[in-house]
Amino acid sequence: MAKCKITVLKKIFNEELVSEYCSLDLPQNCKGCPRFKIGDVFIVENHNDVPQGFCSWAWADIHKDLLTVMFNGSYPWTKQKGLSIACCTDGLMPVIFKLERIEEQA
Repeated sequence: MAKCKITVLKKIFNEELVSEYCSLDLPQNCKGCPRFKIGDVFIVENHNDVPQGFCSWAWADIHKDLLTVMFNGSYPWTKQKGLSIACCTDGLMPVIFKLERIEEQA
């Protein structure tokens, strides 16, 4: 089984929906999910192990795509084999991830 590199590509902040529906006391300068920063990288060696510091909700959302990538699958709509773009399902502050298969060197 290959490893997978997860990279945070984008954080979306829906200000209108957050102000209307979010009950959290967010800081004034909040521009998206506080758990991740754009460019964060996580390496997954075992598909059952959530990387340290990774949001468990986001993990549950992207896990099926991670399995596809790690077990040598690809999607017909991506330009590159062994790559997937996935996101968490937070309707107020979703995070978009790039999942890339890391091939083992022989």
